[in-house]
Amino acid sequence: MAVYRLVISGDPRTKKNSQRIVRAGNNMKILPSNQYKEYEKNFLVDSMYQGMWRKKLKNKMNIKCVYYMKTRRKVDLVNLLEATMDCLVASEVIEDDNCSIAYSHDGSCVKYDKERPRVEIEMEEI
Repeated sequence: MAVYRLVISGDPRTKKNSQRIVRAGNNMKILPSNQYKEYEKNFLVDSMYQGMWRKKLKNKMNIKCVYYMKTRRKVDLVNLLEATMDCLVASEVIEDDNCSIAYSHDGSCVKYDKERPRVEIEMEEI
């Protein structure tokens, strides 16, 4: 079974905090915060640098994410996982984030590292 590792530097962000509402013609649209968009851009650069960009993995996997946050503030692990999965799809590391690929997230957790915030992602084929 193959194991893929990816480390994304920077303080992990969620999509749900500080969303923006913008007008698109006659409609209103909800967009993620500027901080999240910056984090997503950083995710793409780091995944390209580490050779994971456009791998489009499509086998059933356990995707373990260990988040190292800059502060000890409370954060919702599920929201962090949702943002990470969306970034993995956007950077084409995985083909999709449905349960046929992202089968489990066993071992995912949140820790503290003031000096080097990051997320360490380990994707193991099941």
